[in-house]
Amino acid sequence: MPAHSQPVSSAQPGLDTAPGAYAVTGFDAAGLAAGIKKSGAPDLALIASRVPCRAAGVFTQNAFPAAPVNYDRRLLDFNPEAVQAIIVNAGCANACTGVEGDANARRTAELVALHLGAHEHSVFVMSTGVIGVQLPMAKIEAGVPKVVDELSPDGWPAAATAIMTTDTRPKLVTRTAQIGDRRVRCTGIAKGAGMIHPNMATMLSAIVTDAFVAQPVLQAALLAAADVSFNRISIDGDTSTNDTVLLLANGLADNVEIVETHGELYEPFLAMLTEVCIELAQAVVRDGEGVTRFVSIHVRG
Repeated sequence: MPAHSQPVSSAQPGLDTAPGAYAVTGFDAAGLAAGIKKSGAPDLALIASRVPCRAAGVFTQNAFPAAPVNYDRRLLDFNPEAVQAIIVNAGCANACTGVEGDANARRTAELVALHLGAHEHSVFVMSTGVIGVQLPMAKIEAGVPKVVDELSPDGWPAAATAIMTTDTRPKLVTRTAQIGDRRVRCTGIAKGAGMIHPNMATMLSAIVTDAFVAQPVLQAALLAAADVSFNRISIDGDTSTNDTVLLLANGLADNVEIVETHGELYEPFLAMLTEVCIELAQAVVRDGEGVTRFVSIHVRG
């Protein structure tokens, strides 16, 4: 099992600020400071599709999942075919918060749906930050309409920045693939830093694509991509209460629908999604708390 290591650079890589650099057809993103973090740094991000999306998700295996994880699992079971947005707050994990925490996760989703004009059961919620304290709902309620107003096809760098906690730099990746006669795109953001271990940890990722994919195939593809990326990284051996990877597909690329987990339509889609997940996962490790070396272990036989 040869191990290969390389120094981790402390320099923050620049994000591409060119118009359309990360844009995915029909999706908008935004991020801003809502006052959740005491530092005043950006702490509220929103990703929204202009049409309902098919959704897939992978969640923590921690025995004490946070309120947003429980809410998102229920939503994915109830409405996997018509999700429209993902709202993410940093600074408060809404974990170990009991009935009130559950109600606050639900209320956050309802607020976003209301201001987007979307169906009430169409918004995922993700939270990261301090465990054991309640969400500051007055700040969430004031911030939601503002972040909705900020939505833009080029809002991805702001969204990637707003989900950071102890991260030192935003993590944002985009890739394209040829599906039949159509070019499709996939863009994802992630945050990590500490409590990172296989089977996910304090790691959040939101990924979107304009590919037209059947929901069961979308879920299978995310599971396959996560298995070779997010579920193969470790920083400190700790798992967490909040880790979530969500994938939305709005179908606006208008490719031939991908309905099978094999073949000439599925393979390039899976390759594109997997590349996004691997790059995001490696970015999480490189920016881990106290990390000075990035080590990859290759097992053969």
